[in-house]
Amino acid sequence: MANFDIDGDLIRKLADLLRETGLNEIEFAEGDKSLRVSRGAPATSAHVVHTAAPAAVAAAPAATPVKGAAHPGALTSPMVGTAYLAPEPGAAPFAKVGDTVKAGQTVLIIEAMKVMNPIKAPRGGTVTEVAITDGQPVEFGEVLLVIE
Repeated sequence: MANFDIDGDLIRKLADLLRETGLNEIEFAEGDKSLRVSRGAPATSAHVVHTAAPAAVAAAPAATPVKGAAHPGALTSPMVGTAYLAPEPGAAPFAKVGDTVKAGQTVLIIEAMKVMNPIKAPRGGTVTEVAITDGQPVEFGEVLLVIE
C-alpha cells in the first residue's frame, strides 16, 4: 500500500460542506487519488482510495469547459444546486464583469435542498468573467466566475 499524505484541512472543509448542504457523502478526486467523506454514525468518517487510472472520470466531462476553467482566479461551485446572481428576482446582481470584489464578499448564491447558500469571493480582485446565468443549475466544481 502506498504512503499517502492526508490533508486534514481538506477533510474538515468537506465535512463542513456536508453539514452546510445536508448531504450524506461527498467525494473529491485529484489525479490518481480520491477522498470520500461521508456521514455515517455520529462522527464523520474519511476513506482514502488509491485508483490505478481515473478513466471513468476523464471520460465523462460534466459540461463544456469555459475559458476561465484553468484560470487561477476561477471560483468553482462547492456544491450541486441552482445558482442565482442576485439576492432576489429583479434585484441588481451581487457582482458583474468589471466589478471589484473583496475577499469574503458574497458574489452569488446557490440554492441546494431549499437552502440558500451564499458563495463568497475567496480573494479580492476584479470580476473578469461570469460563467453562468441567473437561475442556472450548477455542478460541483463547475466554474462560476473568474476574479483576477
